Amino acid sequence: MFWKIFLYFFILAISIVGIAFPIVENPTTWYQYPYIPALGENAKIIFFHVPTAWLSSVAFLMSAYYSFKYLRKKDYLDDIKSYTSAQIGIIFCILATVTGAVWANFMWGKPWSWDPRQTSIFALMLIYGAFFALRSAIEEPEKKATLSAVYSLIAFVTVPFFVYIMPRLMVSLHPGSKGDENPISFKMNPNMRAVFFLSLTAFSILYYWMWSLGYRSLLLKEKSNKLLA
Repeated sequence: MFWKIFLYFFILAISIVGIAFPIVENPTTWYQYPYIPALGENAKIIFFHVPTAWLSSVAFLMSAYYSFKYLRKKDYLDDIKSYTSAQIGIIFCILATVTGAVWANFMWGKPWSWDPRQTSIFALMLIYGAFFALRSAIEEPEKKATLSAVYSLIAFVTVPFFVYIMPRLMVSLHPGSKGDENPISFKMNPNMRAVFFLSLTAFSILYYWMWSLGYRSLLLKEKSNKLLA
């Protein structure tokens, strides 16, 4: 219980610090962030958007890893762990999309414009949405686990392409994309960098807690269903 309470206040503190600290041209104190041309106050989105986007990739990677383990050993626990990680991955993917839309609304004038970066993450959500549809359509446990594992491995192949490769190959409004005429120099001062990495750490711990709680609850549900059958 202690570390759960700690995690709550950790994330709360990061959220407050990430939003409340001012952005100034020339920071002189530890609680000021540097002004980044073309971003201004919108630069604070990095504390929330990047961790959610990164952890969606990590969650899908872990889902693929446990899918591979299941295909090798046929251990039902690996299937549950894979499924739980995929669930959390889609949650973080949605959060990354929402925070990105908030940023786009301020930077581009509207939250959604089917920019290549937005289109790629939408396609990724459709791919993993089909994963959940596949699982719900199959009742036989072993068949469900096997087909889900195969699909998870194939689906993960698209993650690096849609998240890291495609947006950089196409002309996009998103910073760092191909054809960016005014590249943004995202230089963080030490305190901004510290908050950023603390945010990554907090979200990573949150992912692990959600994953651990999720697969254990699914396992208990499966055991209770067998006892009631």
